[in-house]
Amino acid sequence: MKNKLKVGVLGAGHLGKIHLRLLNQSEKYELVGFYDPNQEQAQKVVAEFGYTYFDNMDKLIEAVEVVDIVTPTLSHYECAKKAIAAKRHIFIEKPITSTVEEAEEIYRLLEANHLKGQVGHVERFNPAFLAAKASIENPMFIEVHRLAEFNPRGTDVSVVLDLMIHDIDVLLSVVHSPVKHIEASGVAVISKSPDITNARIEFENGCVANLTASRISMKNMRKSRFFQRDAYISVDFLEKKVEVVRMKDAPEHPNEYDMILQNAEGEHKQIYFEYPEVQPSNAILDELETFADAIEHNTTPVVTFLQGTEALRVAREINSLVNEHLSQLAN
Repeated sequence: MKNKLKVGVLGAGHLGKIHLRLLNQSEKYELVGFYDPNQEQAQKVVAEFGYTYFDNMDKLIEAVEVVDIVTPTLSHYECAKKAIAAKRHIFIEKPITSTVEEAEEIYRLLEANHLKGQVGHVERFNPAFLAAKASIENPMFIEVHRLAEFNPRGTDVSVVLDLMIHDIDVLLSVVHSPVKHIEASGVAVISKSPDITNARIEFENGCVANLTASRISMKNMRKSRFFQRDAYISVDFLEKKVEVVRMKDAPEHPNEYDMILQNAEGEHKQIYFEYPEVQPSNAILDELETFADAIEHNTTPVVTFLQGTEALRVAREINSLVNEHLSQLAN
């Protein structure tokens, strides 16, 4: 990259501070500064890290080429509109906005102003998923578990928008078929919104995905299993591990160590295992830097606003079904 892109961060909370640190060390960005409406929090960040603080959002937007929006979801829409009005490219954390209608409007504004936008669905950059992606071809059944220990941070939104939306985005990126039908249920245990949710998503091509998300588990787990013709792919997003189990026609004279199965039709299949190499990486830095590449080379960002909107659309439908289920339990 010839010149570093000038970037400013909106929001200096937990994730905002991570973005600030990574942008500050990136070779593709020049971190100009940040804005946060909480001045006390902002001054702590300045004192600890020395980043430049802007006490006015508009001034920061004017001083940069790229606006990184890491604020609470409720403010994404207004922040994005301000940035686009100033003709700035925007990176926006997931979920893209509070409503599908807001997301669609932001997309229209980006297109009308010929600007780039990327959504922070970071699991697309998880090194385990990147290692497994080439093996995932036309999956027909997918089982997903995203379980987290309780953390009061993030309970202002349901577990669907907080956790499950990661897996919804991954699903939509590997199943190349429209969603046909969704069923969902959930329970609010500690929070006022659902803390554990299960959803079943059917796609028009016949693929079925079963997703479970919980933020009240005893241990953390982020695993996805993809089943397809002659193969099973297991991706551990947390431990950064991949296992691929394949089946092929058994040799006529297998050796004693070959794993051979016979199916109902009498065909003999050999099972063999692959462990794709997982390259260590920082997924958040990667997503931010691929956005810089998309701007420099005028290419499509890895996670587009259309994709972020579709993930939100499915998440919102699941949320609605869960709330309907909860209201039925209350009556």
